[in-house]
Parts: sequence; structure tokens; C-alpha cells
Amino acid sequence: MENVFKYYEFSDFIEDKSEAFSGNQICFSELNSQHFLIFEKKINSNSETYNLYVSKFNSKKEIGVNPPEILEMLIEEYDKSIPEHRVVLRQYLY
Repeated sequence: MENVFKYYEFSDFIEDKSEAFSGNQICFSELNSQHFLIFEKKINSNSETYNLYVSKFNSKKEIGVNPPEILEMLIEEYDKSIPEHRVVLRQYLY
């Protein structure tokens, strides 16, 4: 997954203090000044899973601090080996 985050220029992971992502770590990529793609990292026992969301905030400074105005899950348990998952990600970023 690290390659996906680097390739699509996602931020470093930060702790979600807004509770919109249950306190899990998140990283984001900016679509425009108010819309962002967010990966939520969920750690279960010995594995990590990632959920992908599209969201709206007033500014990127609010991410992880305040709840988003709009939050829509795009993919639950993102898997880079599944072509449909990669297509959804590219649709938003290109």
C-alpha cells in the first residue's frame, strides 16, 4: 500500500481526532480546495485494512480535527490487486 500512497501523493498518516473515522489513522489526497480522498487505516489483530472515502471539508486544515461536511465510502477494505479498486481511485485522481 505504501506505493499507492506515494504514487498518488497522499499525505502522511495522522490520528483522527474528529471521531469521524473512529480515532483511526488517516491520510488524504487533495482533489481541490474542499474535496479530498481519504484512506482510513484500520488495525485488526495482526492485519491492516484500508477504507477509501471521498469527503468535503472547508479546508485541509480541518482534516482529522473536525468532522467532514460530506463523507462517502467508496471502497471498504481497499485491495490494490483488485482492478475495480484501482479504477475507482484513478477516476477521482485523474
